[in-house]
Amino acid sequence: MFDRLQSVEDRYERLNELLSDPEIVNDPKKLREYSKEQSGIQETVDVYREYKEVRTQLQDAKAMLEEKLDADMREMVKEELHELEEQVEELEARLKILLIPKDPNDDKNVIMEIRGAAGGDEAALFAGDLYRMYSRFAEMQGWKTEVIDANTTGVGGYKEIIFMINGNGAFSKLKFENGAHRVQRVPETESGGRIHTSTATVAVLPEAEEVEIEIHDKDVRVDTFASSGPGGQSVNTTMSAVRLTHLPTGTVVSCQDEKSQIKNKEKAMKVLRARVYDKFQREAQAEYDQVRKSAVGTGDRSERIRTYNFPQNRVTDHRIGLTIQKLDQILHGKIDEVIDALILEEQSAKLDSASNE
Repeated sequence: MFDRLQSVEDRYERLNELLSDPEIVNDPKKLREYSKEQSGIQETVDVYREYKEVRTQLQDAKAMLEEKLDADMREMVKEELHELEEQVEELEARLKILLIPKDPNDDKNVIMEIRGAAGGDEAALFAGDLYRMYSRFAEMQGWKTEVIDANTTGVGGYKEIIFMINGNGAFSKLKFENGAHRVQRVPETESGGRIHTSTATVAVLPEAEEVEIEIHDKDVRVDTFASSGPGGQSVNTTMSAVRLTHLPTGTVVSCQDEKSQIKNKEKAMKVLRARVYDKFQREAQAEYDQVRKSAVGTGDRSERIRTYNFPQNRVTDHRIGLTIQKLDQILHGKIDEVIDALILEEQSAKLDSASNE
């Protein structure tokens, strides 16, 4: 482990030199690449250096105990020694986690797609609840949310809503939301007071940059049409809505949120690129995931991952057996407790996997 940490620190120092090189400074692509790499290992280097400093202090304290000391001084050194040993253990644990290979998509923006599934209008209303939950969470993180496309229902929900969340590390926190979300509650439209179960599906895609996935113009069919509102009524007489079809994969994306056809096409292309990138990634990782599947799992969107029970004010994440009696707070965007537990579970699974190799 410490050989790897020393290699990381050496690389960090080399990146410092490269970022001071006039040739690199004048090359925006390399400057961005090296700056991103350095930023990615900054925390590991900082913790490793703190670890080495604490280890030195620990050795000095042990050496002092071998000297002739009065009772009070010896007691002070023993106390300091105990504190330093605890710090060393804590820093070693942090370093093990920091050495876990990062998901290359973790720092990216995300495109989220929420669809009402089983349950008709109630499922669409629940899809709206989930959209507001993620929007509020994003706001609390200082991230920006931007709707790309929305298909509303007459009762105020969404058959489908696609939106982008721009923020550093957005994917690292939201990637676990992939899957089927189930709600149990008495619908507002139900007079008999019966509890209904409905579902909505959530897909979380990392935003793909052009350098990561190249989509040729000849492979994309562009169709334009008039945008429409609830019930199919026309809300825009101009042909501003855009539908893109990626011919090689059959991926279709529509966008009608903007009044400008150009802006709609730009937004649709972001979603198209993300979906195609996601498809290729999944295909490439399928065999690997089959052999070494994370205990948390982020891939199967048909998997029921979470239940929101209104009568009991309860949220249960079925993947890790976590139950929290704070449904009202969670729907207001306070989902940190759930996300932190999922991240911890993933880290523990990876640590166990690494120790068994």
